[in-house]
Amino acid sequence: MLLWNGKLVNEEDVRVSYHDRGYYFGDGIYEVFRIYQGHLFEKEAHLDRLYNSLAEIKIRIPWSREELSDQLDQLRDTFGEQDGMLYLQFTRGEAKRAHAFPASSTAVMLGYCEPLARPVDAIENGIATITCEDVRWLRCNIKSLNLLPNTLAKQEAAEAGATEAILIRTDNTVTEGSSSNLLIVKNGTIYTHPDGPLILSGITKKVIERIASELQIPYVQRSFTREELMAADEAMITSTTMEAAPVITIDGQPVGTGTPGPVTRRLQEAYLQQVHALLAGASPAS
Repeated sequence: MLLWNGKLVNEEDVRVSYHDRGYYFGDGIYEVFRIYQGHLFEKEAHLDRLYNSLAEIKIRIPWSREELSDQLDQLRDTFGEQDGMLYLQFTRGEAKRAHAFPASSTAVMLGYCEPLARPVDAIENGIATITCEDVRWLRCNIKSLNLLPNTLAKQEAAEAGATEAILIRTDNTVTEGSSSNLLIVKNGTIYTHPDGPLILSGITKKVIERIASELQIPYVQRSFTREELMAADEAMITSTTMEAAPVITIDGQPVGTGTPGPVTRRLQEAYLQQVHALLAGASPAS
């Protein structure tokens, strides 16, 4: 089943117009929710980010937050008790092709679930990464449909035999991954680029920040350089689909010992406890 404009329908009942502005201009936003055994993880935080993105590009939707939340629950219920992801997308809707917003349009919603196993190998053994120039626009805090620079960076990583591309601005500021946030550890302290227009405010990164506070691990939000990245004791990427995956090489060079580090391991263990709390019917600790 798919969620189409507020209703559960079969896939064959979905028709997207070629006049949809999402097709013409990428004029829309999306959100990805993690599902663990049929439970939506950090649902309210994802809804917060969704509504922020909608407001940033001035898309109005005809459903209240409570109505939308209920619709997501209904969609999730059709998925059953398995691990997966819920993808939700809104475009500005149908209009004749013109850059300026139409005088009136109706937002188009599409949502679906699909199976997605936990990335156990990446979590346990770590991943290889490369660095790429960050050529994206200056509104990366909006989770928009315009992802061509991200996909090109991800493809460059894939062709190099790596999992992720770490993006670096022309002023030598390290921002994040092509589809993830980035954190490094130096002398027991976690460093990550602060939220703002240069990165997407990551839900999983916020979970890691909360966990670090609980474990009394120093957590500093400040920008850092490529040289600081390469000199890190540990590094990890975080995302809804990758959880907290250790980075063990960057551009072929080992990070620290070239194996997942102790701070990363403590964070991973605590993250899994949050998931277990969700499955047990309790709210994750805050």
